[in-house]
Amino acid sequence: MYGGAGSADAAGEMTRHLSRGLGMKVDIRDNKDFFAGLYLIITGAVAMVIALDYPMGSAVRMGPGYFPTVLGGILILFGLYVMSMGIKSREKIQGNWSLRALVVLSVTMVVFGYMMDHVGFIPALMVLVFGSAAAGRQFKFVEVILLTIGLTVGSVALFIYGLGLPYPLIKGLWGY
Repeated sequence: MYGGAGSADAAGEMTRHLSRGLGMKVDIRDNKDFFAGLYLIITGAVAMVIALDYPMGSAVRMGPGYFPTVLGGILILFGLYVMSMGIKSREKIQGNWSLRALVVLSVTMVVFGYMMDHVGFIPALMVLVFGSAAAGRQFKFVEVILLTIGLTVGSVALFIYGLGLPYPLIKGLWGY
């Protein structure tokens, strides 16, 4: 234990462990939590900048700029937390980009937006969920059908009936 290759490995591990708390340089170029936190901070800042064009109001009588400003501030706080955890954990980005997922998700979002206007909420949401699941590698048809039905029913209950959003369920049916 006092000589040979094993002691060099143990000494190196101990040096790495001790230098972690002594201000060792942090490599952020491939730190996934650092970039996730940065993304949240940028998104929150953009929301707050856009909200500057709207009247703020107060907590009792909220104006149209109140919610985006508060939500942007919360996103910035979450971003700072995630970024600091990334610096602390030093977890590296693993794997590579999936071109299939990038293309399928982008096309699915565009189709969803088009279908919302032309065929209604239910068909558009079903295509969105089904297409999003198809972007992954572990696509199981029965599970995706059950997920699509469950998310569609839940979304209709929440957004159409619960929040009262004025989207037609299916255009051409029920007077839409």
